[in-house]
Amino acid sequence: MSDLLTQSFRFADPRDLADLKTFVTRARAIDDGAIRLQAAGAVLAAYVCVLRPRILGESTPTILGLRTMGLAEPSAVDVTVPLAAVLDRLARVGENDADLPVPPSTVTESWAGVGAPRGGWELVDSVPDAELRQAAEAGIAEVAGIVPDKPGAMIVNNARAAVWGRGLERRHGVPAGAAFAALALGFLGGDGPGEDEQKLYRSGRWFRLSGNRGHVLARTGAGLL
Repeated sequence: MSDLLTQSFRFADPRDLADLKTFVTRARAIDDGAIRLQAAGAVLAAYVCVLRPRILGESTPTILGLRTMGLAEPSAVDVTVPLAAVLDRLARVGENDADLPVPPSTVTESWAGVGAPRGGWELVDSVPDAELRQAAEAGIAEVAGIVPDKPGAMIVNNARAAVWGRGLERRHGVPAGAAFAALALGFLGGDGPGEDEQKLYRSGRWFRLSGNRGHVLARTGAGLL
């Protein structure tokens, strides 16, 4: 592997760069943190963290967003970098450009070190997008009702843990935070006739909601990563 300063991803379809920019922008609006860019062969997997436990014993689930994109050339890069650094490089990309330079400034994130399973997923359900949207919007309103105007970190964490750690009704215990992630990252479609749906998979402590726009990974269980 060459030095990260000279590394870049070459996308098979330049339109994927625009999609990645939208994904990164949405993720940064949730949490101005980091993104894990993991390339294996001709596929780039981009992970962001939507929710995670921040205090010892907290019951907030770990919720990740995932987008996959095709690469024109095989790559073996696995790096975690600031969302702001990726967005800065995407802002310089032209309409027909297909290359994304890898930011040289890496960061360490606990969630990036605990990868979701690559195999062993069992399809357990299909969940309409409208149901996930309703659950997410209800949760957002509930959190807003709990948190005062000038909350401390403990109050915010407790509110998020109580609301987003709660299992969706009749959905095998998948945490409500998965619905919030799907909505916030733009993975949900319309809620009218012929509405979209997400396939729900499970592997051990992990759930995965998969649709045409991306994937949400949720790890249940309390405690820091």
